[in-house]
Amino acid sequence: MKPFTTIAAIVLGIVALAHLYRLIHPFDVVVGGWPAPQWVSILGLLVPGMLSIMLWREARG
Repeated sequence: MKPFTTIAAIVLGIVALAHLYRLIHPFDVVVGGWPAPQWVSILGLLVPGMLSIMLWREARG
């Protein structure tokens, strides 16, 4: 397996899981004074989640 690709897949998977946690247990997130709405976590789950899956598959192949 490729070490950097594996590490990147794991980090992106953790980011996706953090957004999933926010969707299940809503809490406020403020970035630079801007309150991030819940729908941002949907994108934060899908984009890094899909990238993580694709990188994991590439690392194993």
